[in-house]
Amino acid sequence: QVQLVESGGGLVQPGGSLRLSCAASGVKLDYLAINWFRQAPGKEREGVSCIRADDGTPLYADSVKGRFTVSSDNLENTAYLQMDNLKPEDTAVYYCAAAPWRTVAIGTYQCTDPPGASGTGAYIEAWGQGAQVTVSL
Repeated sequence: QVQLVESGGGLVQPGGSLRLSCAASGVKLDYLAINWFRQAPGKEREGVSCIRADDGTPLYADSVKGRFTVSSDNLENTAYLQMDNLKPEDTAVYYCAAAPWRTVAIGTYQCTDPPGASGTGAYIEAWGQGAQVTVSL
């Protein structure tokens, strides 16, 4: 069973950068799509990035496109969300979520353009604990 541990959140000034890490254990990253979500105070959860099932490339929310980049290190079994040129409206709790690639075969995997919230989340096997990102002067 996969478990995810997030790190790297914090307080940053507008225009600054942060990198979130999402360390997976129990399952190799090769077998997982790591998607990212965020939830701002008083707002619903929204999709930040998801991995396309057909070619494995990432999709990004319009609000973060060109500023956020996802990557992964299979040797470290860790996925990353690099956030540059941060804005106050990026303030939120960020979550990584692991979706086994087998959910593509059974038709439950979700990754739309732009990325949506996770819906019922039936295709997600594990969530990170969340990382607070605060962008403020």
